[in-house]
Amino acid sequence: MQETARQRRRPWYSSLFVLVLIGIGLGILTGLLFPGVAALLGPIGEGFIKLIKMLVSPLIFLVVVTGIAKVGDMRSLGTIGIKALAWFTAATSVALLLGMVVGNLVQPGAGMGINPATLDTSALDEKTAGGHLPSGTEFVMDIIPTSVVGAFAENELLQVLLFAVLFGVALAAIGRERAPMVFDFTDQALSIIFKIVGYVMYLAPLGAFGAMAHTVAVYGASSLTSFGMLLLAAYGAAVVFIALLAVAVRLIAGVSMIKFLRYAREEFMLALGTGSSEAVMPRIIRKLDDAGCDRAVVGLVVPTGYSFNLDGAALYLSLAMMFLAQAVGVDLDLGTQLAIVGILMLSSKGMAGVPGSAFVALSATAAAVGAFPVAAVALLLGADRLMDSMRVFTNLLGNCMATFVVAHWEGRLDRERMAAVLDRRIVPDAATLPEASTGEQRLGTAAGATTGGASGTPIEVTRHWQAAERS
Repeated sequence: MQETARQRRRPWYSSLFVLVLIGIGLGILTGLLFPGVAALLGPIGEGFIKLIKMLVSPLIFLVVVTGIAKVGDMRSLGTIGIKALAWFTAATSVALLLGMVVGNLVQPGAGMGINPATLDTSALDEKTAGGHLPSGTEFVMDIIPTSVVGAFAENELLQVLLFAVLFGVALAAIGRERAPMVFDFTDQALSIIFKIVGYVMYLAPLGAFGAMAHTVAVYGASSLTSFGMLLLAAYGAAVVFIALLAVAVRLIAGVSMIKFLRYAREEFMLALGTGSSEAVMPRIIRKLDDAGCDRAVVGLVVPTGYSFNLDGAALYLSLAMMFLAQAVGVDLDLGTQLAIVGILMLSSKGMAGVPGSAFVALSATAAAVGAFPVAAVALLLGADRLMDSMRVFTNLLGNCMATFVVAHWEGRLDRERMAAVLDRRIVPDAATLPEASTGEQRLGTAAGATTGGASGTPIEVTRHWQAAERS
């Protein structure tokens, strides 16, 4: 059942947002007051994240299969993918250029006068674990799993996504008449997965507490003072990027970023507390589906974005390159800076799943450009973890906005439902799973309207939606 905001009132202190916020606050205090104890609390946060990751592969598979099976149009899937990649490329380019511009204006590394020969790179080698960015051929071949079971076991999202697309297309081609049990099973299994996610989320405040306490204890105040200017530049650049993104998405898709952040505040707070966007992937998929984005679009754009649309990471990488050059006293001309942007555009797409990916990308770019010694990258070991909040928040928000934009471009954004949910006229019930956008229970189609939105007043739309749910 779906309820209006007036009908559904919960005590403020029972909100997941408030509980996670309390967990983060207690974690910060514990890390500052009892650093010895707090440093041992890392496994609490890691355990929570592992519980969520345990569910990500089956969730992606089921979301994609159910979405594609109900769309049943291979051409539409191709256009969704092409438009998503086009948006990812544009957003990443803006983030990279913005980081470069901020680096030139603020010059966070100016005057440090670091001699790279004096830096200890052993910690850098340990961080990257000998990893390297895959070549274009390696990246494409890695998307094809040697074993479907292995793809699920290793949580390789792009491999799972490829199999899910093939399975969904085949299921759509066969049709519900010939495989009714498979259709019903995927729908019901998806509801079960979301139910399990709900159980795991009870541990979210504890996970945020453990992760934040460990972070503050290990990377606390000393790192803040040492890299203060770089942190200010990075977080300031992220604010500018988010503002530009908000304007673009509002003009293109009519989505209010402020309303969306209010709607998904629990997920964003949890991502900040744990330092992991994967920890909220199941919940964010559910929130986007509830907010009117077609399930096929959500299933394709979100997991792909986790590999191809790392806006926060891209912004950090270009800014970090400027910081390193300035720290060792190297003046980069415009041509070299543009070459760095081009290299980072390619290398940032292969970062997902690589140990110490940011350091690997920076090292590879520094080696390719040859403007300053690769050893200089070790300078960022103390600041990198403090950038996680900026990267996680910006990456997650960028993927959410990309989903709305692609859904709008494809005519698969239920604008009436989006407005009702973001304006809090309707609160989707977490106990039920809505059908895909093409199903009868979507707001708008329940009222006999097209994808463009349902007719009638909000109250009438709400009644249609509730009537469809009851039926």
